[in-house]
Amino acid sequence: MQKVRRIIFACFMISLIAFIVYCAVNPVTGKSELMFFSESQELSLGKETDQQIIESYGLYNDPELNAYVNRIGIKVAANTHRPNLPYSFKILDTPVINAFAVPGGYVYMTRGILGYFNNEAELAGVIGHELGHVNARHSMKQYTNLTLAQLGLGLASVLSEDFRKIAGIAEFGVGMLFLRFSRDNERQADDLGVEYSTKSGYDGDKMAEFFNTLERLNPGSDMRGLPGWFSTHPSPVDRIEAVHQKTAEWKQQLPQTNYAVNANSYLTQVDGIIFGEDPRQGYVEGNAFYHPELKFTFAIPYGWTVNNSPSQVQLTPESQDASIILTVNQTTSPNQAAQNYINSSNAKIQSSTPLRVNNLQGWQVLSQINSDSDSLKVMSYFIRKDNLVYAFHGLTTFNRYEAYKPVFTGTLSGFKRLSDPKKLKVTPKKLVVKTVKQAASAQQTFASFGVKADELENIAILNGIRLNDRLNAGTKIKLIQ
Repeated sequence: MQKVRRIIFACFMISLIAFIVYCAVNPVTGKSELMFFSESQELSLGKETDQQIIESYGLYNDPELNAYVNRIGIKVAANTHRPNLPYSFKILDTPVINAFAVPGGYVYMTRGILGYFNNEAELAGVIGHELGHVNARHSMKQYTNLTLAQLGLGLASVLSEDFRKIAGIAEFGVGMLFLRFSRDNERQADDLGVEYSTKSGYDGDKMAEFFNTLERLNPGSDMRGLPGWFSTHPSPVDRIEAVHQKTAEWKQQLPQTNYAVNANSYLTQVDGIIFGEDPRQGYVEGNAFYHPELKFTFAIPYGWTVNNSPSQVQLTPESQDASIILTVNQTTSPNQAAQNYINSSNAKIQSSTPLRVNNLQGWQVLSQINSDSDSLKVMSYFIRKDNLVYAFHGLTTFNRYEAYKPVFTGTLSGFKRLSDPKKLKVTPKKLVVKTVKQAASAQQTFASFGVKADELENIAILNGIRLNDRLNAGTKIKLIQ
Protein backbone atom coordinates (compact mmCIF):
# COMPACT_ATOMS: atom_id res chain seq x y z
CA MET A 1 0.00 0.00 0.00
CA GLN A 2 2.82 2.44 0.83
CA LYS A 3 4.46 1.78 -2.54
CA VAL A 4 1.17 2.45 -4.34
CA ARG A 5 0.78 5.75 -2.50
CA ARG A 6 4.29 6.78 -3.52
CA ILE A 7 3.50 5.99 -7.16
CA ILE A 8 0.26 7.98 -7.03
CA PHE A 9 2.07 10.91 -5.38
CA ALA A 10 4.87 10.88 -7.98
CA CYS A 11 2.35 10.80 -10.86
CA PHE A 12 0.38 13.62 -9.24
CA MET A 13 3.51 15.79 -8.87
CA ILE A 14 4.53 15.26 -12.50
CA SER A 15 1.00 16.12 -13.68
CA LEU A 16 0.89 19.21 -11.47
CA ILE A 17 4.25 20.44 -12.67
CA ALA A 18 3.29 19.84 -16.30
CA PHE A 19 0.13 21.90 -15.76
CA ILE A 20 2.02 24.77 -14.12
CA VAL A 21 4.81 25.05 -16.65
CA TYR A 22 2.53 24.73 -19.69
CA CYS A 23 1.25 28.27 -19.08
CA ALA A 24 4.73 29.87 -19.46
CA VAL A 25 5.11 32.22 -22.44
CA ASN A 26 8.41 32.50 -24.28
CA PRO A 27 9.53 36.18 -24.32
CA VAL A 28 10.82 35.92 -27.91
CA THR A 29 8.18 33.84 -29.69
CA GLY A 30 5.18 34.73 -27.55
CA LYS A 31 4.16 31.07 -27.56
CA SER A 32 3.35 28.87 -24.59
CA GLU A 33 6.00 26.34 -23.69
CA LEU A 34 7.00 23.92 -20.98
CA MET A 35 8.93 25.94 -18.41
CA PHE A 36 9.49 24.79 -14.85
CA PHE A 37 11.31 27.92 -13.58
CA SER A 38 9.91 31.39 -12.95
CA GLU A 39 11.87 34.51 -13.84
CA SER A 40 12.73 35.09 -10.17
CA GLN A 41 14.13 31.57 -9.97
CA GLU A 42 16.07 32.21 -13.17
CA LEU A 43 17.61 35.34 -11.65
CA SER A 44 18.52 33.49 -8.45
CA LEU A 45 20.10 30.64 -10.41
CA GLY A 46 22.06 33.10 -12.53
CA LYS A 47 23.40 34.96 -9.51
CA GLU A 48 24.59 31.75 -7.91
CA THR A 49 26.16 30.50 -11.13
CA ASP A 50 27.90 33.83 -11.68
CA GLN A 51 29.78 33.46 -8.40
CA GLN A 52 30.84 29.93 -9.29
CA ILE A 53 32.13 31.04 -12.70
CA ILE A 54 34.15 33.89 -11.23
CA GLU A 55 35.66 31.60 -8.60
CA SER A 56 36.52 28.97 -11.21
CA TYR A 57 37.98 31.13 -14.00
CA GLY A 58 38.71 34.56 -12.52
CA LEU A 59 38.03 38.01 -13.94
CA TYR A 60 40.50 39.77 -16.22
CA ASN A 61 42.12 42.64 -14.35
CA ASP A 62 41.62 45.56 -16.73
CA PRO A 63 38.94 47.95 -15.41
CA GLU A 64 38.91 50.10 -18.55
CA LEU A 65 38.42 47.14 -20.91
CA ASN A 66 35.81 45.59 -18.61
CA ALA A 67 33.88 48.88 -18.53
CA TYR A 68 34.06 49.10 -22.32
CA VAL A 69 32.67 45.58 -22.86
CA ASN A 70 29.94 46.17 -20.26
CA ARG A 71 29.01 49.47 -21.95
CA ILE A 72 28.59 47.79 -25.36
CA GLY A 73 26.67 44.95 -23.73
CA ILE A 74 24.21 47.25 -21.97
CA LYS A 75 23.68 49.14 -25.24
CA VAL A 76 22.77 45.93 -27.10
CA ALA A 77 20.72 44.55 -24.19
CA ALA A 78 18.45 47.60 -24.36
CA ASN A 79 17.20 46.32 -27.74
CA THR A 80 16.33 42.80 -26.61
CA HIS A 81 12.98 41.21 -25.79
CA ARG A 82 13.81 41.36 -22.08
CA PRO A 83 15.47 44.78 -21.62
CA ASN A 84 14.64 44.98 -17.92
CA LEU A 85 16.83 42.07 -16.80
CA PRO A 86 19.79 43.10 -14.60
CA TYR A 87 22.38 42.37 -17.29
CA SER A 88 26.10 42.26 -16.61
CA PHE A 89 28.99 41.65 -19.00
CA LYS A 90 32.31 40.37 -17.72
CA ILE A 91 35.70 39.32 -19.09
CA LEU A 92 37.07 36.00 -17.87
CA ASP A 93 40.84 35.70 -17.49
CA THR A 94 41.33 32.66 -19.70
CA PRO A 95 42.89 32.18 -23.16
CA VAL A 96 40.05 29.90 -24.25
CA ILE A 97 38.19 31.33 -27.25
CA ASN A 98 34.60 31.40 -26.09
CA ALA A 99 31.64 33.53 -25.03
CA PHE A 100 28.63 32.31 -23.11
CA ALA A 101 25.73 33.40 -20.95
CA VAL A 102 23.97 31.97 -17.93
CA PRO A 103 20.34 32.54 -16.92
CA GLY A 104 19.33 35.93 -15.60
CA GLY A 105 21.46 38.05 -17.93
CA TYR A 106 25.05 37.22 -17.01
CA VAL A 107 27.20 37.30 -20.15
CA TYR A 108 30.89 36.42 -20.33
CA MET A 109 33.60 37.11 -22.90
CA THR A 110 36.96 35.44 -22.45
CA ARG A 111 40.06 37.49 -23.08
CA GLY A 112 40.83 34.78 -25.61
CA ILE A 113 37.85 35.66 -27.79
CA LEU A 114 38.41 39.40 -27.40
CA GLY A 115 41.79 38.95 -29.06
CA TYR A 116 40.12 37.60 -32.20
CA PHE A 117 37.48 40.33 -32.63
CA ASN A 118 38.59 42.99 -35.10
CA ASN A 119 35.94 45.61 -34.51
CA GLU A 120 33.16 46.68 -32.20
CA ALA A 121 30.47 45.31 -34.52
CA GLU A 122 31.85 41.78 -34.13
CA LEU A 123 31.81 42.16 -30.35
CA ALA A 124 28.24 43.52 -30.44
CA GLY A 125 27.12 40.66 -32.69
CA VAL A 126 28.48 37.94 -30.41
CA ILE A 127 27.07 39.72 -27.36
CA GLY A 128 23.74 39.80 -29.19
CA HIS A 129 24.03 36.08 -29.90
CA GLU A 130 24.54 35.29 -26.22
CA LEU A 131 21.70 37.64 -25.28
CA GLY A 132 19.60 35.64 -27.72
CA HIS A 133 20.15 32.53 -25.61
CA VAL A 134 19.13 34.46 -22.48
CA ASN A 135 16.06 36.10 -24.01
CA ALA A 136 14.77 32.90 -25.59
CA ARG A 137 15.43 31.14 -22.26
CA HIS A 138 17.38 28.36 -23.94
CA SER A 139 19.24 27.43 -20.75
CA MET A 140 16.04 27.40 -18.74
CA LYS A 141 14.49 25.05 -21.29
CA GLN A 142 17.43 22.73 -20.76
CA TYR A 143 16.99 22.90 -16.99
CA THR A 144 13.29 22.18 -17.43
CA ASN A 145 14.03 19.16 -19.61
CA LEU A 146 16.60 17.97 -17.09
CA THR A 147 14.19 18.40 -14.19
CA LEU A 148 11.46 16.48 -15.96
CA ALA A 149 13.92 13.75 -16.87
CA GLN A 150 15.03 13.52 -13.24
CA LEU A 151 11.39 13.32 -12.15
CA GLY A 152 11.11 10.40 -14.53
CA LEU A 153 14.10 8.83 -12.83
CA GLY A 154 12.44 9.45 -9.48
CA LEU A 155 9.31 7.66 -10.62
CA ALA A 156 11.38 4.79 -12.00
CA SER A 157 13.14 4.57 -8.65
CA VAL A 158 9.76 4.18 -6.97
CA LEU A 159 8.80 1.42 -9.39
CA SER A 160 12.09 -0.44 -9.30
CA GLU A 161 14.38 -1.07 -6.35
CA ASP A 162 17.19 -2.05 -8.75
CA PHE A 163 16.81 1.15 -10.73
CA ARG A 164 17.02 3.20 -7.55
CA LYS A 165 20.54 1.90 -6.96
CA ILE A 166 21.81 3.32 -10.24
CA ALA A 167 19.68 6.48 -10.28
CA GLY A 168 22.60 8.63 -9.21
CA ILE A 169 24.67 7.54 -12.19
CA ALA A 170 21.69 7.86 -14.51
CA GLU A 171 20.95 11.40 -13.32
CA PHE A 172 24.50 12.40 -14.15
CA GLY A 173 24.13 10.94 -17.62
CA VAL A 174 20.89 12.84 -18.20
CA GLY A 175 22.58 16.05 -17.09
CA MET A 176 25.34 15.52 -19.65
CA LEU A 177 22.77 15.35 -22.44
CA PHE A 178 21.82 19.00 -21.99
CA LEU A 179 25.22 20.67 -21.92
CA ARG A 180 25.10 21.87 -25.53
CA PHE A 181 22.46 23.99 -27.22
CA SER A 182 20.70 22.44 -30.20
CA ARG A 183 21.40 23.69 -33.72
CA ASP A 184 17.89 25.19 -33.75
CA ASN A 185 18.78 27.12 -30.58
CA GLU A 186 22.00 28.32 -32.20
CA ARG A 187 20.16 29.39 -35.34
CA GLN A 188 17.67 31.34 -33.26
CA ALA A 189 20.49 32.93 -31.23
CA ASP A 190 22.20 33.94 -34.49
CA ASP A 191 18.99 35.54 -35.75
CA LEU A 192 18.47 37.36 -32.46
CA GLY A 193 22.12 38.44 -32.39
CA VAL A 194 21.67 40.08 -35.78
CA GLU A 195 18.41 41.70 -34.68
CA TYR A 196 19.76 43.06 -31.40
CA SER A 197 23.08 44.32 -32.77
CA THR A 198 21.52 45.88 -35.89
CA LYS A 199 18.86 47.65 -33.81
CA SER A 200 21.76 48.94 -31.68
CA GLY A 201 23.30 50.54 -34.76
CA TYR A 202 25.98 47.95 -35.60
CA ASP A 203 26.67 46.23 -38.90
CA GLY A 204 25.35 42.69 -38.44
CA ASP A 205 27.39 41.41 -41.38
CA LYS A 206 30.49 41.65 -39.19
CA MET A 207 29.17 38.87 -36.96
CA ALA A 208 29.28 36.61 -40.03
CA GLU A 209 32.88 37.66 -40.65
CA PHE A 210 33.78 36.66 -37.12
CA PHE A 211 32.07 33.29 -37.56
CA ASN A 212 34.26 32.85 -40.64
CA THR A 213 37.32 33.51 -38.44
CA LEU A 214 36.06 30.88 -35.99
CA GLU A 215 35.60 28.36 -38.78
CA ARG A 216 39.23 28.90 -39.82
CA LEU A 217 40.40 28.71 -36.24
CA ASN A 218 38.08 25.94 -34.96
CA PRO A 219 38.67 26.67 -31.26
CA GLY A 220 37.28 23.46 -29.82
CA SER A 221 40.10 22.55 -27.46
CA ASP A 222 39.77 22.60 -23.68
CA MET A 223 42.19 24.87 -21.79
CA ARG A 224 42.07 25.54 -18.05
CA GLY A 225 38.85 23.55 -17.78
CA LEU A 226 36.67 25.76 -20.03
CA PRO A 227 35.61 24.37 -23.42
CA GLY A 228 36.14 26.29 -26.64
CA TRP A 229 33.44 27.84 -28.83
CA PHE A 230 32.60 24.78 -30.92
CA SER A 231 32.36 22.61 -27.82
CA THR A 232 29.41 24.71 -26.61
CA HIS A 233 28.11 26.22 -29.88
CA PRO A 234 27.42 23.58 -32.55
CA SER A 235 27.32 25.47 -35.86
CA PRO A 236 24.05 25.39 -37.82
CA VAL A 237 24.37 24.58 -41.50
CA ASP A 238 24.97 27.67 -43.68
CA ARG A 239 25.34 29.84 -40.55
CA ILE A 240 27.39 32.57 -42.25
CA GLU A 241 25.04 32.88 -45.24
CA ALA A 242 22.04 32.96 -42.89
CA VAL A 243 23.55 35.82 -40.86
CA HIS A 244 24.15 37.87 -44.02
CA GLN A 245 20.56 37.23 -45.14
CA LYS A 246 19.08 38.15 -41.76
CA THR A 247 21.21 41.31 -41.64
CA ALA A 248 19.91 42.39 -45.05
CA GLU A 249 16.32 41.86 -43.88
CA TRP A 250 16.80 44.02 -40.78
CA LYS A 251 18.58 46.76 -42.70
CA GLN A 252 15.56 46.98 -45.01
CA GLN A 253 13.18 47.28 -42.06
CA LEU A 254 15.10 49.89 -40.06
CA PRO A 255 15.17 53.59 -41.02
CA GLN A 256 18.91 54.17 -40.59
CA THR A 257 21.36 53.78 -43.46
CA ASN A 258 24.76 53.83 -41.75
CA TYR A 259 25.80 51.07 -39.37
CA ALA A 260 28.82 51.25 -37.08
CA VAL A 261 31.88 49.00 -37.37
CA ASN A 262 34.32 50.96 -35.18
CA ALA A 263 37.45 48.96 -35.92
CA ASN A 264 40.01 51.48 -34.69
CA SER A 265 38.22 52.24 -31.43
CA TYR A 266 37.96 48.51 -30.69
CA LEU A 267 41.61 47.82 -31.47
CA THR A 268 42.62 50.68 -29.20
CA GLN A 269 40.77 48.99 -26.34
CA VAL A 270 42.40 45.56 -26.78
CA ASP A 271 45.91 46.87 -27.46
CA GLY A 272 48.08 45.24 -24.78
CA ILE A 273 45.63 42.50 -23.74
CA ILE A 274 47.29 39.27 -22.56
CA PHE A 275 47.30 36.67 -25.34
CA GLY A 276 47.46 32.94 -24.68
CA GLU A 277 48.34 31.38 -21.36
CA ASP A 278 49.47 33.74 -18.61
CA PRO A 279 52.53 32.19 -16.93
CA ARG A 280 52.15 34.60 -14.02
CA GLN A 281 49.21 32.46 -12.93
CA GLY A 282 51.18 29.25 -13.10
CA TYR A 283 52.93 27.33 -15.84
CA VAL A 284 54.50 23.98 -16.62
CA GLU A 285 58.12 23.69 -17.68
CA GLY A 286 59.83 20.34 -17.93
CA ASN A 287 58.59 18.13 -15.13
CA ALA A 288 57.64 20.93 -12.73
CA PHE A 289 54.83 23.40 -12.09
CA TYR A 290 55.80 26.99 -11.22
CA HIS A 291 53.64 29.77 -9.82
CA PRO A 292 55.49 33.12 -9.96
CA GLU A 293 52.79 35.15 -8.21
CA LEU A 294 52.44 32.82 -5.22
CA LYS A 295 56.10 31.77 -5.42
CA PHE A 296 55.87 28.02 -5.13
CA THR A 297 56.79 24.99 -7.22
CA PHE A 298 56.34 21.23 -7.17
CA ALA A 299 57.24 18.27 -9.36
CA ILE A 300 54.80 16.80 -11.88
CA PRO A 301 54.63 13.00 -12.22
CA TYR A 302 55.89 11.83 -15.60
CA GLY A 303 53.15 11.68 -18.22
CA TRP A 304 50.51 13.40 -16.09
CA THR A 305 48.32 16.16 -17.54
CA VAL A 306 48.07 19.49 -15.72
CA ASN A 307 44.87 21.55 -15.71
CA ASN A 308 45.48 24.92 -14.06
CA SER A 309 42.67 27.30 -13.09
CA PRO A 310 42.36 30.15 -10.57
CA SER A 311 40.60 27.87 -8.10
CA GLN A 312 42.79 24.75 -8.32
CA VAL A 313 45.53 22.81 -10.06
CA GLN A 314 44.58 19.29 -11.06
CA LEU A 315 46.98 16.58 -12.24
CA THR A 316 45.72 13.45 -13.97
CA PRO A 317 47.50 10.39 -15.40
CA GLU A 318 46.71 9.11 -18.89
CA SER A 319 44.83 6.17 -17.36
CA GLN A 320 42.41 8.60 -15.63
CA ASP A 321 42.28 6.38 -12.54
CA ALA A 322 43.84 8.81 -10.07
CA SER A 323 44.20 12.53 -9.46
CA ILE A 324 46.24 15.05 -7.50
CA ILE A 325 44.43 18.27 -6.64
CA LEU A 326 45.92 21.45 -5.18
CA THR A 327 43.69 24.16 -3.71
CA VAL A 328 44.29 27.15 -1.46
CA ASN A 329 42.77 27.28 2.01
CA GLN A 330 42.26 30.70 3.57
CA THR A 331 43.06 29.53 7.09
CA THR A 332 46.63 29.96 8.33
CA SER A 333 46.66 26.75 10.39
CA PRO A 334 47.48 23.42 8.65
CA ASN A 335 45.85 21.58 11.54
CA GLN A 336 42.66 23.63 11.19
CA ALA A 337 42.64 23.13 7.41
CA ALA A 338 42.97 19.39 7.96
CA GLN A 339 40.12 19.43 10.45
CA ASN A 340 37.94 21.40 8.03
CA TYR A 341 38.58 18.74 5.39
CA ILE A 342 37.72 15.96 7.82
CA ASN A 343 34.48 17.65 8.85
CA SER A 344 33.32 18.45 5.31
CA SER A 345 34.29 15.24 3.50
CA ASN A 346 32.72 12.68 5.85
CA ALA A 347 35.92 10.72 5.35
CA LYS A 348 36.98 7.81 7.47
CA ILE A 349 40.29 8.95 8.99
CA GLN A 350 43.14 6.45 9.17
CA SER A 351 45.78 8.87 10.46
CA SER A 352 46.18 12.60 11.10
CA THR A 353 49.66 13.81 12.01
CA PRO A 354 51.87 16.93 11.81
CA LEU A 355 54.83 17.04 9.42
CA ARG A 356 57.28 19.43 7.78
CA VAL A 357 57.67 19.81 4.02
CA ASN A 358 60.88 21.53 2.90
CA ASN A 359 61.02 23.61 6.10
CA LEU A 360 57.32 24.47 5.84
CA GLN A 361 54.83 23.60 8.58
CA GLY A 362 52.27 21.02 7.50
CA TRP A 363 49.78 18.34 8.40
CA GLN A 364 49.14 14.95 6.81
CA VAL A 365 45.82 13.10 6.70
CA LEU A 366 45.25 9.63 5.31
CA SER A 367 41.57 8.90 4.77
CA GLN A 368 39.02 6.79 3.00
CA ILE A 369 35.86 8.08 1.34
CA ASN A 370 33.14 5.56 0.62
CA SER A 371 30.53 5.88 -2.12
CA ASP A 372 27.83 3.58 -3.43
CA SER A 373 30.01 2.48 -6.34
CA ASP A 374 33.54 2.41 -4.92
CA SER A 375 35.90 3.49 -2.17
CA LEU A 376 38.53 6.19 -2.58
CA LYS A 377 41.70 6.35 -0.56
CA VAL A 378 43.14 9.84 -0.13
CA MET A 379 46.55 11.17 0.88
CA SER A 380 46.25 14.82 1.94
CA TYR A 381 48.94 17.37 2.81
CA PHE A 382 48.08 20.78 4.27
CA ILE A 383 51.15 23.03 3.97
CA ARG A 384 51.48 26.55 5.31
CA LYS A 385 53.42 29.03 3.20
CA ASP A 386 53.32 32.73 4.02
CA ASN A 387 49.72 33.47 5.05
CA LEU A 388 48.06 30.66 3.13
CA VAL A 389 47.59 26.92 3.55
CA TYR A 390 47.97 24.82 0.40
CA ALA A 391 45.83 21.68 0.41
CA PHE A 392 47.09 18.74 -1.66
CA HIS A 393 44.91 15.67 -2.20
CA GLY A 394 46.16 12.55 -3.95
CA LEU A 395 43.25 10.21 -4.54
CA THR A 396 42.51 6.96 -6.30
CA THR A 397 40.42 3.84 -5.82
CA PHE A 398 41.18 1.71 -2.80
CA ASN A 399 42.70 -1.12 -4.85
CA ARG A 400 44.99 1.25 -6.81
CA TYR A 401 46.29 3.21 -3.83
CA GLU A 402 49.47 1.24 -3.16
CA ALA A 403 50.55 1.62 -6.79
CA TYR A 404 50.04 5.41 -6.65
CA LYS A 405 51.29 5.97 -3.11
CA PRO A 406 54.93 6.70 -4.15
CA VAL A 407 53.66 9.14 -6.83
CA PHE A 408 51.46 10.97 -4.35
CA THR A 409 54.25 11.15 -1.74
CA GLY A 410 56.81 12.39 -4.26
CA THR A 411 54.58 15.19 -5.55
CA LEU A 412 53.10 16.32 -2.25
CA SER A 413 56.41 16.29 -0.39
CA GLY A 414 58.07 18.18 -3.27
CA PHE A 415 56.12 21.38 -2.65
CA LYS A 416 58.57 24.22 -1.88
CA ARG A 417 59.25 27.93 -2.18
CA LEU A 418 60.14 29.27 -5.62
CA SER A 419 63.22 31.49 -5.56
CA ASP A 420 64.78 31.09 -9.03
CA PRO A 421 64.75 34.62 -10.58
CA LYS A 422 64.36 33.22 -14.10
CA LYS A 423 61.22 31.36 -13.09
CA LEU A 424 59.84 34.31 -11.17
CA LYS A 425 60.31 36.91 -13.91
CA VAL A 426 58.38 35.22 -16.72
CA THR A 427 55.94 37.46 -18.61
CA PRO A 428 52.95 36.66 -20.82
CA LYS A 429 52.63 37.35 -24.53
CA LYS A 430 50.50 40.36 -25.39
CA LEU A 431 48.47 41.55 -28.33
CA VAL A 432 49.88 44.76 -29.79
CA VAL A 433 48.31 47.00 -32.41
CA LYS A 434 50.52 48.41 -35.19
CA THR A 435 49.83 50.79 -38.08
CA VAL A 436 50.69 49.79 -41.64
CA LYS A 437 53.19 52.28 -43.08
CA GLN A 438 52.85 51.50 -46.79
CA ALA A 439 50.42 49.53 -48.93
CA ALA A 440 51.34 45.88 -49.41
CA SER A 441 49.89 42.39 -49.14
CA ALA A 442 49.10 41.10 -45.68
CA GLN A 443 51.90 38.55 -45.99
CA GLN A 444 54.44 41.23 -46.91
CA THR A 445 53.19 43.50 -44.15
CA PHE A 446 53.38 40.84 -41.45
CA ALA A 447 56.86 39.83 -42.58
CA SER A 448 57.99 43.45 -42.41
CA PHE A 449 57.00 43.48 -38.74
CA GLY A 450 59.11 40.39 -38.09
CA VAL A 451 56.41 37.69 -38.12
CA LYS A 452 58.04 34.32 -38.77
CA ALA A 453 56.99 32.29 -41.82
CA ASP A 454 55.30 29.54 -39.78
CA GLU A 455 53.18 32.15 -37.93
CA LEU A 456 51.95 34.12 -40.95
CA GLU A 457 48.69 32.20 -41.36
CA ASN A 458 47.93 32.41 -37.61
CA ILE A 459 48.39 36.19 -37.64
CA ALA A 460 46.18 36.45 -40.73
CA ILE A 461 43.42 34.55 -38.90
CA LEU A 462 43.94 36.76 -35.85
CA ASN A 463 43.22 39.78 -38.08
CA GLY A 464 40.33 38.17 -39.93
CA ILE A 465 42.02 38.46 -43.32
CA ARG A 466 43.84 36.35 -45.94
CA LEU A 467 47.57 36.52 -46.62
CA ASN A 468 47.02 37.76 -50.16
CA ASP A 469 44.67 40.58 -49.04
CA ARG A 470 46.04 44.07 -49.72
CA LEU A 471 46.46 46.37 -46.73
CA ASN A 472 46.45 50.12 -47.24
CA ALA A 473 48.74 52.51 -45.46
CA GLY A 474 47.22 53.58 -42.14
CA THR A 475 45.47 50.24 -41.56
CA LYS A 476 45.75 48.97 -38.00
CA ILE A 477 46.73 45.32 -37.49
CA LYS A 478 47.21 43.03 -34.50
CA LEU A 479 50.49 41.26 -33.75
CA ILE A 480 51.70 39.16 -30.84
CA GLN A 481 54.72 40.12 -28.76
